[in-house]
Amino acid sequence: MAVTALKRKLKRKRQAQKARVVKIKQLTARPVIKNVDVEALKQSFEK
Repeated sequence: MAVTALKRKLKRKRQAQKARVVKIKQLTARPVIKNVDVEALKQSFEK
């Protein structure tokens, strides 16, 4: 019996796997929390 390598199917499967990993990383990524001076912001809105 001959074994057939389904290269295109494997390629599509790997693309889907990579896309899933990237999507999960984007969803779990947290933004950098910066120290914000609230009083300075309030004053800038008053101007």
